[in-house]
Amino acid sequence: MTAPARRTYAAGPVYLTGSFPLPDAIPAPGCSRCAELADKRAAARAAGDHSAVSDANVLIRRHPH
Repeated sequence: MTAPARRTYAAGPVYLTGSFPLPDAIPAPGCSRCAELADKRAAARAAGDHSAVSDANVLIRRHPH
């Protein structure tokens, strides 16, 4: 005899807190690298490449100013 199947999913809905998706990262004033990333983000958004938009936002946020 086999054991009954175990439930492997959440009991109820999961609600995410905070703002999602995050707003665009703000480039640091006077930083050429941040300006370059912001330009790439704008081009990616115009091309519909949302993954590249997200990547640019991460890089701007992590860039040491």
